[in-house]
Amino acid sequence: MKDDLALIGEYKRGSIVAFEILYKKYASKMKWVAFRYVNDSHIAEDVLQEAFVKVFKKIESFENTGSFEGWLRRTVVNTAINYYNSIKKESEKMAEFTASVENDNADDVDAEQSYTLEELMEALNSLPEGYKVVFNLYAIDQYSHKEIAEALNISEGTSKSQLFKARTFLKKTLQSKKTISK
Repeated sequence: MKDDLALIGEYKRGSIVAFEILYKKYASKMKWVAFRYVNDSHIAEDVLQEAFVKVFKKIESFENTGSFEGWLRRTVVNTAINYYNSIKKESEKMAEFTASVENDNADDVDAEQSYTLEELMEALNSLPEGYKVVFNLYAIDQYSHKEIAEALNISEGTSKSQLFKARTFLKKTLQSKKTISK
């Protein structure tokens, strides 16, 4: 079997076969590296694929100093960490959203009421499309009304109005769910 440097050289010259050989040589080992960070086989596969795409897009920058396996491993680890950080950030945003909904509802419902993530997601998904897009951009992704207006080609006033309507809709939806479940 050819060594990694020879395969990399062939890949740089356009050999698809060299790419396949490198992939087959390292895929299972690197999937386990990814799995240690994400603890889910399917997600580890996604991380692995993303890492290989990064490596082969940047293969020209590999200077043949150090091992290819080490370079690949670092890329897999960094990709897994990026995935972890993105999930963590999304969890924090959902926690903020949950707190926001509960605070917004404090005057309207008993303080003891809280909502499950499933209830919140169901309520969010039931929003009319315009409300949902503005709400997600503002409350979840933390865009300003100016940024939302530019991105959606609407006025800032429309963005603010859609957000207000979305919050009102969410409050009513969540209150009616708690009323029904009692």
